[in-house]
Amino acid sequence: MAGRQTGRHRRPPEEQATYREVFAVGEFRAIWLAQALSFIGDQLAQVALAVLVYDHTRSTLLTALVYALTYIPPIVGGPVLSGLADLFPRRTVMVVCDVLRAGLVALMAVVPMPVGVLSILVFLTVLFGTPFSAARAAVMPDVLEGDRYVAGSAIANVTHQITQVLGFLAGGAAVAVVGTYEALALDALTFGASAVILIGGLKRRPAPRLRERESLGLWRGTRDGARLVFGDPVLRSLVLFAWLCAFYVIPEGLAVPYAATFGGGAVTAGLLLAAMPAGMVVGALLFSRFVRPANRLHAMGWMSMLACLPLVAAGAHPPLWWVVGLWALSGVGGAYQLAANTAFVAAVPASGRGQAFGLAQSGILAGQGAGILVGGAAAQVLGPETVVALAGVLGLSAAAMLTLCWNQVRGGVIAGSRERVEPVVVTPSSTGGDELSGIGRSAS
Repeated sequence: MAGRQTGRHRRPPEEQATYREVFAVGEFRAIWLAQALSFIGDQLAQVALAVLVYDHTRSTLLTALVYALTYIPPIVGGPVLSGLADLFPRRTVMVVCDVLRAGLVALMAVVPMPVGVLSILVFLTVLFGTPFSAARAAVMPDVLEGDRYVAGSAIANVTHQITQVLGFLAGGAAVAVVGTYEALALDALTFGASAVILIGGLKRRPAPRLRERESLGLWRGTRDGARLVFGDPVLRSLVLFAWLCAFYVIPEGLAVPYAATFGGGAVTAGLLLAAMPAGMVVGALLFSRFVRPANRLHAMGWMSMLACLPLVAAGAHPPLWWVVGLWALSGVGGAYQLAANTAFVAAVPASGRGQAFGLAQSGILAGQGAGILVGGAAAQVLGPETVVALAGVLGLSAAAMLTLCWNQVRGGVIAGSRERVEPVVVTPSSTGGDELSGIGRSAS
């Protein structure tokens, strides 16, 4: 360090970034706005599809099947396609995926089709969302550094949940007033708007593995991503925490038949669908703003159990407003995903972000899809209330076991996070810029 001058410093380990600082970054504003538009459209489409299929078939299983198709595609192609986020410029990947999804959803909106064909188009639409999500997650640490990334992740999470609340509530009302196909058309428009915003607001960056494109196949990238994640006990624990949502997402897939048990229709289903996202908004705001960074990692296990515990009460067949409150409380517990995501980012090398995020995201979506599909099949026999209660019991058991494993590696993660925010020293470079040197900055 001799001869180097002390320059700008990273914020102290326990000092937290403000939302104002994050929104001051123009690229983040573009990502955020594109995300918000896309999410609102997605919720409109999910309500429309669920109501469309249930009205035509009156089948809980087929309704859950089509809803599950919004999660299942990553099983067959997600981990492979996610590698595109490392082989091609990430902005390009996001824009192309938006354009393709806009076209597919527009086709669903303008051409009436049987459930089978509709299911294929839903499958393809979600499949193209996998490289988009991997690219967006991989570029976020380039746009926001340090605790700004934590605050930015909280904003993105809260935005997702708020748009889910608004989208589900508005979706139920829109379907009741204007119809299902018009809601699908709005979803197509949001994908197109997202692409335009990203082109204008997000800086083009070169592909992280441009020189390796000819020699690195996507299947090899998938294998390397799996080895990276599951070969490390910390990353393995964190990704399993992320995949725990396969249990507490099951109520979402059963919302329409669950609403029918109360004699309700699209509006009641929208209310139930909005409950968990509303709870997540509250949980994410409290967790990111009032819990210190190290304490988030301490509380993660307990929060994951809270995400599952309230669902157990569904077995007592409570009234509608109790169900809404219990699902909202489950959403509060789900805010633990914020800490898991931040720790995951810190532990993954930049060149492998696309692969690692793609694997994690694909597992999340695949687990959710499988959980909803199994839950729908079981609800045909047992009823939606019993299935939601069983999902809570199984999820709570899995969360407790994960927490025990996490407690064994948590100390090293906390110590590593403190090293990453040690003061950074700078030395003038030959071009007049700053050349940064720091300890353990694997996330950037």
